[in-house]
Amino acid sequence: MKQNGIDTFFGKRIWIIGASSGIGEACANALMASGAKVALSARRVERLNIMAAKAKDNHWGSALIVPLDVTEQSQVEEGYQTILNLWGGLDILLFVSGVYVPLRADNFEYEAAKKTIDANLIGPMGAVATVLPHMLRAHCGHIAIVGSVAGYSGLPKALAYGPSKAGIINFCETLYYDLLPTGVSVHMISPGFVATEATAQNDFYMPALISADQAAQAILQGIKKGKFDIHFPKRFSGFLKFLRILPYPIYFWFVRRFLAI
Repeated sequence: MKQNGIDTFFGKRIWIIGASSGIGEACANALMASGAKVALSARRVERLNIMAAKAKDNHWGSALIVPLDVTEQSQVEEGYQTILNLWGGLDILLFVSGVYVPLRADNFEYEAAKKTIDANLIGPMGAVATVLPHMLRAHCGHIAIVGSVAGYSGLPKALAYGPSKAGIINFCETLYYDLLPTGVSVHMISPGFVATEATAQNDFYMPALISADQAAQAILQGIKKGKFDIHFPKRFSGFLKFLRILPYPIYFWFVRRFLAI
């Protein structure tokens, strides 16, 4: 059994949570340029207003501004109700929002870790729980969640970020298994290093760094093709997938040798 892809984004009703910058902004611009109806969600409403104005000036698909904080479930539910009231339904949920705080054992902070888990794992779960009942009744729809290759295995400076993304991988795998017979498609998105506001705080070399626009193209092409496991850039994500199957002594040697941070 294979899950559904999408022939075109034109006219599709798409909710992007985390649309105000980075990968989310790049995806939103590409989708609006293709004629999609895009609901833009993030906390920074001023950034969303600028994006909506740009879409209008370029005669792109329509933009709906739905400001919210993903860690406040009531705001997520209210935002979805706004979409339902105006559009009558949703074709794609694209959850991009995330928090990255570099943490190692010598500077580990509980509050920073909790904030990371709440935003990166509990947030997506809340959004999925909100939209899923309607998609199940309609026997169609797409749920796409941006995780990270940092969820594959333990990596330096990711003492909270890595576990949050590992949780996303497990969540998406189980969601895919449950939803495959229902007609609802799941897309697990695992980017490598992407040039964004979050990665700008890194003080180390980032192998195979790509732009947000390149990441957006990889994501949207993967969704179109109905792929579950969307990971990129392959030269880096494929290498990390390979490391997962190695015995731990060899794995940690590779990490120190090639990802020395």
